[in-house]
Amino acid sequence: MTIQEGLPFPEDAAQAGMQESRARAAKYSRRNTFRTWDPPSGAMGKVPGEWRIQPGLTQHVPDDLAPFVEWFHNQPEARERFRWALRDSLDELLDGQRTGRWAYQHLTKTEKTYLGTAVEVNLTKEFDIDNGEDLDWSIASLDIDCKFSKDLGGWEIPMEMYLCADHGERGGRADHVAVLTWMNDTTSQWAAGIVRITDERLRWKQERDVNGHRVRAYNRDNKRKLDSGAKSEVHWLWGGLQTDLPTNLLLHLEPEARKRILTASRPGRASSGQQRVDQLFREVQDRLIGRQAVLTVAQQDDSPKRARDARIDLRPEGIVVLGHQGSHPHVARALELPVPIKGEWISTRLVPVSSDDARPKFSLEGQFWARAREDELHLEPDAAPDLPDKRKIDGQEPLGG
Repeated sequence: MTIQEGLPFPEDAAQAGMQESRARAAKYSRRNTFRTWDPPSGAMGKVPGEWRIQPGLTQHVPDDLAPFVEWFHNQPEARERFRWALRDSLDELLDGQRTGRWAYQHLTKTEKTYLGTAVEVNLTKEFDIDNGEDLDWSIASLDIDCKFSKDLGGWEIPMEMYLCADHGERGGRADHVAVLTWMNDTTSQWAAGIVRITDERLRWKQERDVNGHRVRAYNRDNKRKLDSGAKSEVHWLWGGLQTDLPTNLLLHLEPEARKRILTASRPGRASSGQQRVDQLFREVQDRLIGRQAVLTVAQQDDSPKRARDARIDLRPEGIVVLGHQGSHPHVARALELPVPIKGEWISTRLVPVSSDDARPKFSLEGQFWARAREDELHLEPDAAPDLPDKRKIDGQEPLGG
C-alpha cells in the first residue's frame, strides 16, 4: 500500500518567530483600532420627482410578469426576508466591528460600487435562487436579473438585457425581466419592482444625430437607465414604497446621544468598548438594540460579551439588560416591552413597586418590579434584580399588571 504524504509544512509556519511576527503586525494594525466618524451631511441617495412612488399601490399584474410576481408572493415571509437582506447587505459593507462605520456615506467609492453585488448575493442566498441561462437568476424557470441603485430610478441596464438590432452580438437574445431594488438608509425606505426591459423603455438623448435619428443615452459602460416614463410599467412588489427598512440605530440616534455613546469613558481613562456599550444601554432604553449596533459601538472581537457584562455594570443604576434566553423574554412580556430574539437586547430602568401597582410588572423573591415612570428617573435608583437563568420567576410566569 502506498501512503500519500501530505504537502510539506510551510517553513515560515514552523518557525518559532511566527507568533511574534503576528504580534508585531497587530501592534501597528489599523484594522482593529477604534475609530470615530463624522455624521453624514446628506441623504444616502436621491429620489427624483419623476420616480417618486407611493405606498399602498394597487396594480394590475401584466401577464408576462405574473410568474415572477407570483413566485415572490409564494415565498414564506418574502417581504420580511427581502428587507432584512437589504439591511444585512449594507451592514456587511459597513463592517462596524472592524471599522466603526455606521453610515453609507462612510464607505469608500469602491465599496459603494460593490453594494449592488452584495444585495444580489444576499438575495440569491436568502431565496435560494438558481442561476439563469443568460442572466444571473432563474425564477419560475425564466431568466431574470437583479439590479440595485441607491438612487430611485438609477438602475443601469446592460445591452444583454434587451433586444436591439444596432447592438449586434452585444445585444440580448430577448427583452429580459429585471428585479429593481432600492433602499435609502437615511429615510428607512426601500422598494422592489419588476419590469421587462425594452429598448424603448430606456433613456434616449434629447438631441438627435446629424441624420435626425434618435441617440441612445449610454454611459461609459454602454449601459442605459430606465426612462422616467417606464415607471408606469414597473410592478412594485408589496404595494410600492416601503417605509420599514430595519432601522440603523446609530444613524438615527440624536447626535448628542450618539456622541456620548461613542466617547464614553471612565474619569481619567480612554474610551473602552465596555464603557461604550454600557452607555449604549443607558441612552437607548425600551427599544430593541441589534447585534450590529453593539458590534459597531464596542469594536472588539468579543463585542457580544460586552452586552452581557453591561448587565452587571448597570444593575446598580436600576437598569436591566434583557436578552433572548432564560427568564428574560418572560420579563420583557410582563413589562410589555418588545421581546428580544437571538442577537438582540433591550434595556429598561426598573423601580420596586407594590403588588397593587397598576403598571405592568413582575415579581422576584417576593418583590414586584415595574418600568420607571418619567417622574421617577431622577430618584436615587434601587439596584435592579439579578434575573435568574431559569424560565420562571417565583415559581410562575412573570406576573402582568
